[in-house]
Amino acid sequence: MDQPLLVFVTVAEMQNFSRAAEQLHMTQPAVSQHIAALERQLGTRLLERSNKYVRLNKAGEIVYHHAKEILGLHARMTDLVNDLLHTPSGNLVIGSSYTFGEYVLPHVIARMRSLYPMIKPTISIHNTKEIVELIGSRQLDVGIVEGECRDEKLCIEPFADDEMQLIVSPHHRLAGKETVKPEELEEETWIVREEGSGTREAAEKMFDRLDVHPQNLMEFGSTQIIKESVEAGLGISLLSTWAIRKELKLGTLCLVRLQETPVRRKFSVVTQANQFRTKALELFLELLRNHEALPGSADRYK
Repeated sequence: MDQPLLVFVTVAEMQNFSRAAEQLHMTQPAVSQHIAALERQLGTRLLERSNKYVRLNKAGEIVYHHAKEILGLHARMTDLVNDLLHTPSGNLVIGSSYTFGEYVLPHVIARMRSLYPMIKPTISIHNTKEIVELIGSRQLDVGIVEGECRDEKLCIEPFADDEMQLIVSPHHRLAGKETVKPEELEEETWIVREEGSGTREAAEKMFDRLDVHPQNLMEFGSTQIIKESVEAGLGISLLSTWAIRKELKLGTLCLVRLQETPVRRKFSVVTQANQFRTKALELFLELLRNHEALPGSADRYK
C-alpha cells in the first residue's frame, strides 16, 4: 500500500488535516509529513490550504483521480490473493442506478450477507451515466444499470427484465379511465428524472414512440420525490413497477390504461472487461443472476 497516496486521498475527501488524521488513526504532523513527501516527489503543490479549508488544486485533481484508481487496484490485488488462501471475504464496492439500487439490491445484499458474512459490501447509488463512468475509472467493482448502455471498454451483461408503468394520483382525471389516448398525455405536467438516468431515457423513448411532446416537465433527481409528487397531484410519471409496487397495493398511486404500456427495458450488470474477478464478485454476480424475485417480477404487482 502506498501510504502517502492513501493519506492524500483521505485529506482530499475530508478537506481537513485533523479529520483525516482521526480517520487514519495518525497524528496530524504525520499526515502533514506524508503530504509534504508526496508533493516533493511530484515537484508541485497539490492542495490549497487556508485556516478554513483544504482544497485540491489542478495538479491535486489529477493526482486524486489516479490515486483512487491505484488504491482500488491494490485492494483488488489483495482480495484476489486472499481468495486463494481463505474463504470468500473482502470488500466489494457496488454501484447501482436508483431503481435497482433502492428497491431490489438490498434483498440481494441481505441474501449474500446471510451466506457469506465475511464479504463486506459498500453500495453507491448514482444514475446510469455516472455508474458507467465510475466503473471505467475503476472506482467500483461492479455496477447495475437500467436501460441501454454501451461501452466497448466494459463488459455489459443484461440479466433481468423490468417493466415501467404510467402512474397518476388516484384523484387525477386519467385515473380509472377505460382507455387513454396518447394525445391526452401531451397537456399533462410530466415529472421526470435527470439527464443521464435510465428512467429518463425510457420516458423520452416513449415520448418519441407515441409522438408526444410534453410542454411542461418537472425534473427531479430521486424516484422517491417523483412518487411523492405524483401522489400529491403535481403531475404524472413513468416509473418501474419495482419502485411503485407498495403504492399500488396501498392505492396511493394508480396505473394509466395506455395501450403502449408497460414499457419494457433491461437491467444490466457492468464490470471491467477481461479483469480478474475476486471470489466475492463472482459470488455476488451468481446471486444477482439467480435472485428469485427477478424472473417475471413485474407480473407480481399488477
